[in-house]
Amino acid sequence: MSNLQLAVHFLFQIAVILLFCQVVGRIGRLFGQPQVVSEMIAGVLLGPSLLGLFFPELFGRLFPAETLRVLFPISQLGLAAYMFVVGMEFRMDIVRERLGSAVAVSVAGMLTPFVLGGLLGWYFHRHTQLFPPKTSLLEAVIFLGASMCITAFPMLARIIHFKQLAGTVMGTVALGAGAIDDAAAWCLLAVVLASFDGDFSYALKNILGGLAYVSLVLLVIRPLLERWARGVKARGSLADGEFVFCLGLLALGAWFTDAIGLHAVFGAFIMGAAMPRGLVTEALRERIQPLTVALLLPLFFTYSGLNTQIGLLDSGYLWAMAGLIMLAAVGGKGVACWLAARATGISNREALGIGTLMNARGLMELIIINIGLQRGIITPALFATLVIMAVVTTLMASPLFEWLVGRHASRPAS
Repeated sequence: MSNLQLAVHFLFQIAVILLFCQVVGRIGRLFGQPQVVSEMIAGVLLGPSLLGLFFPELFGRLFPAETLRVLFPISQLGLAAYMFVVGMEFRMDIVRERLGSAVAVSVAGMLTPFVLGGLLGWYFHRHTQLFPPKTSLLEAVIFLGASMCITAFPMLARIIHFKQLAGTVMGTVALGAGAIDDAAAWCLLAVVLASFDGDFSYALKNILGGLAYVSLVLLVIRPLLERWARGVKARGSLADGEFVFCLGLLALGAWFTDAIGLHAVFGAFIMGAAMPRGLVTEALRERIQPLTVALLLPLFFTYSGLNTQIGLLDSGYLWAMAGLIMLAAVGGKGVACWLAARATGISNREALGIGTLMNARGLMELIIINIGLQRGIITPALFATLVIMAVVTTLMASPLFEWLVGRHASRPAS
């Protein structure tokens, strides 16, 4: 396929993806699911789990392997741009006021699922064939523990936006805790990959690089941006060149955290959080958000779905293992985060909402387990069980939230 044919075919793919996501979204709304969850499901349905299974020839024509070289970078751009917007909506003032709650929820949301996941990793490694022989016991324990720790950070952000929880105690504590949990999970993954490759310099670069990036952005770049923003406010508008400059910062942040082994979402999110509030963030949000949400994010969800094969779960034994993983996932994340939020003085309804939101795994889970599968750390069968856990915990988040919290969700703080 020539470059011109590739470009033309990509335009056709975009049309199919967007229209299909809208159809699934309309169906999903009947069951109380936000558009973001429908887009995740649409991506899985367009992949080998459904379309490729029943219509392999159509699937091959629609998504030939060479077109994924185009779809992947565009999908990553959409994800980074959206997390940049989420960072701009992040309320640092509420995090400071509720720092104890955010840290407690984060620790509970990491420690409990990691212990339960680690125990399952030990059991699976010793008594099943779900890990390849070359995966050591320690690698199995850490990898499955990290998989349980993960939160659907981009999806969490979109659900919070969909339910108008941005700026609330519930939404901000969940986002803060989710960001910390996911960063920790990626650091744990770095340790596993380092052990697998016999090179621990990778893990060191991952962890120290992440800390250095956060310090640089929040302690150096943010004050400089605030000084620049005073001039923007005096003029009353954000110039086109200044808009491009902010996009450049977004791209640099996403590139750096991806280059050191953390995901690009963290670089974009932190850079967004550093943007001066007021006219600058309002102008950036107005220009970036509509196209990102309508066009680019569905491409990200579809790309991830193309790598997911639920059909590998083909025996009662594997479904039983999936059930064990589900119990550990829900108990370790949802229940632990709810109890931690309650212990720090958050009301029961808000604590239930935080626990429900934190329990969703979404496509960050799919990303981390895809890495594990590609590197040979886990078998396709274990991959399939973890996919089921990711999909089910995400599907249950919105209906469970409405049932437990519903119209009593807190209003944005002033």
